[in-house]
Amino acid sequence: MSQFHGFKQDMPPPGGYEAIKYKRNLPVRGVGGAVVFSAVTAICAFGFWRVGAGNVEKRELKREQAWSRINLVPLLLAEQDRDAYRRQQAALAREKEIMKDYPGWEAGKSTYNSSRYTPSTIVVL
Repeated sequence: MSQFHGFKQDMPPPGGYEAIKYKRNLPVRGVGGAVVFSAVTAICAFGFWRVGAGNVEKRELKREQAWSRINLVPLLLAEQDRDAYRRQQAALAREKEIMKDYPGWEAGKSTYNSSRYTPSTIVVL
């Protein structure tokens, strides 16, 4: 070993060399995936809750409308009957007035030879 005449071998410093920084040092951009997933899940849950509440309200409004119609049917039928009776009496009075000059004419008598009731089929709008 003496042949290298005073050459000293390069050695690492005491404690070794520091680690080589080979990774990119990029800043964190935005929130993490778990936060995004949690936010999307919360928004979807809120939306489904709102849809469910809307369906309940729509069902309740349909039920209320059905019951209001059920409760109004007798009133509307009574009004329709009153209107039909009033129109029938007015038609009878017009017939009496028009046919007063014809002897033997009975106002309101059916033109059919039957005792069966046949309502008027003429609708005045």
